[in-house]
Amino acid sequence: MSSHEQALISLVSQLALSFDGAILGVALAYAAVRTVLKLNSVSSALRKLHNAPSVQVSDLRSILSLDHSDESQPSDAKLVVVRGTVEAKSAIDGNWNILNSGVLVSQGTKERAVVLQRTQTCVYNEWKGFVGWPSDLRAIFSRSWRERESKVFRTVPFILAEGGRRPISEFVAVDMDGSRHPLPLTTVYHHLHPVNPSPYTFLEALFGHRYPVGLLDEEKILPLGKEISAVGLCSVKDGVLEIKSCKDFPYFLSEMSKDQMVVDLTSRTKVLFWSGIFLGSVSIGVLAYAVSRNWNRWKVWRQQRELQRSIRASNAEAQSQEEEEEEDAGDVPDGQLCVICLMRRRRSAFIPCGHLVCCQLCSISIERDVAPKCPVCRQQIRTSVRIYDS
Repeated sequence: MSSHEQALISLVSQLALSFDGAILGVALAYAAVRTVLKLNSVSSALRKLHNAPSVQVSDLRSILSLDHSDESQPSDAKLVVVRGTVEAKSAIDGNWNILNSGVLVSQGTKERAVVLQRTQTCVYNEWKGFVGWPSDLRAIFSRSWRERESKVFRTVPFILAEGGRRPISEFVAVDMDGSRHPLPLTTVYHHLHPVNPSPYTFLEALFGHRYPVGLLDEEKILPLGKEISAVGLCSVKDGVLEIKSCKDFPYFLSEMSKDQMVVDLTSRTKVLFWSGIFLGSVSIGVLAYAVSRNWNRWKVWRQQRELQRSIRASNAEAQSQEEEEEEDAGDVPDGQLCVICLMRRRRSAFIPCGHLVCCQLCSISIERDVAPKCPVCRQQIRTSVRIYDS
């Protein structure tokens, strides 16, 4: 693992664990919501698949609600599962020249098909040499493979026909417009063509430059005569049966039968259900932990702030009290001296007796006793009141 990848992983982990894991909790909650939405979509597709009839090509017209008075008008589309063999649309014309021009031919095996996908992958070899990577000695001899792909996708109009019947009388045309579903393609050619090294290959490897080592050529086709299932909206257009993909469905053309599709969607539903429960539970736990930690941190911050305020207030009060004590400790007549310390002016009156005989500090010390009593009448006191001169 390179230093850049390690730095990226460290940054992502720090970001995920920031705010005591709140970012991670939000990400898990988002994943849980996406899983629930996907679960609803798959469950809806499973219900529709259960209700969709599974028929052969010859039985399609009998289950569609057709307007027999005018077959040129398109009928209402109905979700069906139809199984048949792949044939080129030109096969229904019966003309050999049209048949040859209406199919695709694999360059590797010369097989005829209606869908052809050719992928050419250029494989590069990159050697982090002495000049290219001097900072990490462990990666001097490491090689990283990089690939560049170029795809060619071609298709011709094709139909699904009843298997083994010639001439073709009953068929359904497959409409591929707007379909992004995976196709049941068969790999017929897979070969790696090596690239001969040039005189500059050694220099490119030494200085850390990449150089091509091979060209991977692969062909996938949908061959003629292959038996597949089509799941989609079937209707009659200009008197011809036509089926097109349904965006809410995960399948369009597949090698699986209806029962196999039901089993596959059922397993997906279970996986999504338990994944949603797991992600939701973990996200709730992480968010609860993050909220609790941040709440406790906020309470500690608030207590510290209140403590600082009280300390500042007590300091200000003590300072003002010291100033008053200095003022009271000046030239005080004998009749106004505190009977306890005989130094400061009388400032506190006891409740309920009402005697004004003590200064502020002495009254506070008397109130701190277990059974505070007035020093004059010896009556038990509840509190004292500060007396101010007008």
